[in-house]
Amino acid sequence: MERNNRLKSGETGAWVSIFAYILLSTCKLVAGKFGNSEGLMADGLNNMTDVVASIAVLIGLKISRKPPDKDHHYGHYRAETIASLVAAFIMLGVGIEVLVNGIQSFFEGDKAVPDWLAAWTALGSAVVMLGVYSYNKRLAKKINSAAIHAVAQDNRSDAFVSIGALVGIIGSRIGIVWLDMLAAVIVGLIICKTAWEIFREASHALTDGFDVSKVPGLRQTINGTPGVKGVTEIKARTHGNQTLIESTILVEPSLTIIEGHAITEEIEKGLKSKHGVGYAIIHVEPYLNLRKKE
Repeated sequence: MERNNRLKSGETGAWVSIFAYILLSTCKLVAGKFGNSEGLMADGLNNMTDVVASIAVLIGLKISRKPPDKDHHYGHYRAETIASLVAAFIMLGVGIEVLVNGIQSFFEGDKAVPDWLAAWTALGSAVVMLGVYSYNKRLAKKINSAAIHAVAQDNRSDAFVSIGALVGIIGSRIGIVWLDMLAAVIVGLIICKTAWEIFREASHALTDGFDVSKVPGLRQTINGTPGVKGVTEIKARTHGNQTLIESTILVEPSLTIIEGHAITEEIEKGLKSKHGVGYAIIHVEPYLNLRKKE
């Protein structure tokens, strides 16, 4: 129930991003068209892909809230990761299109100089996106949501893209006309880079990848639990936004089953409170038997 409430709260962050992106993409495309700015129009297309990406995250969060059923004993948490993967492919397609159009614009002869409407639009967009980024960053930390954290990082990169478009527009206004076209190319590269990063993280999670730098901390928590004589194995993987742990511990062979079970419960509590581990399987083996084998 607690996790579902966090996921539901995360939907608020996705909706904030969606409304912001719809508003900003419309303003940028219109201002870029009438203000003669290739960079601002590319930024507007970038925000359109962000709308799709945010909707994908929203759908993923909604599906992730579904309880376990006979076909999904661990729940539907990976729907959120799959949605991120789909969004990455969409963003890559648009990023390539923006990049190609930006390169072609270098060979199309003289271009009109962007006017100040485009510049003010880019500046206002950067301010708005920094505000959205700040909101989603706090929300992601509060509810411990990797998806909303990714949305926040995308918000921040979009603010930087708008700042880049602003620099290109100002450059064109002072006589460096090609700077606006260069800004469009850079925006295309940023979109492609963001798409690749989302794809890499999502595919890593879907193939049961895990950040190995976190394993020593998990091992220390397990090993520090009273009654644990050693840890012979620890495996971890991500399932949506939660971490699943499997570990084998050593205990005194004289302990009863009830006493051994009590130790595993303490381990599970420690992993959840210190590392946010949502599910742990702890196997118990006798300490002396292992020493005899060695």
